[in-house]
Amino acid sequence: MSMNRSLAKVGLIVLMAVGSVLLWIGSPLGWLWIGSQMQKDTQAAGFGPYLVVLAGIGVTAVALAKGLQRLNRLYGDVAGLGEPVRVVMPWHRGLRGENEGRAQRTVLDVVMIVSVAIGAVVMAYWFFFLAGSPKPSS
Repeated sequence: MSMNRSLAKVGLIVLMAVGSVLLWIGSPLGWLWIGSQMQKDTQAAGFGPYLVVLAGIGVTAVALAKGLQRLNRLYGDVAGLGEPVRVVMPWHRGLRGENEGRAQRTVLDVVMIVSVAIGAVVMAYWFFFLAGSPKPSS
């Protein structure tokens, strides 16, 4: 039974990683492609494709975030972590500096941070080593 639980936890982490990549890369690229297909005539640019891309990215981001949140709760159930910690907002805390209500770090937090860090490193590598000079060559 422990092996099944471990496999379920690894599977949920993989699904969260895939969802994170879709959130940051897949959804924007997909909606940009859809918008480019709507704009056939490059001379007459209208606002329609831009609005579709903007709205599509927003709606897809909310849907993916909700799905990732559900996966994170499911991971908590499988791992036996129990209910999440109640977060007390700073303006509701006492002045003594207690650590009451500090939010617990979740697997989804770690997955999202790692995916953003990897994306930033890949973007920096592309920018500094692969993109080339923006100056026209003579």
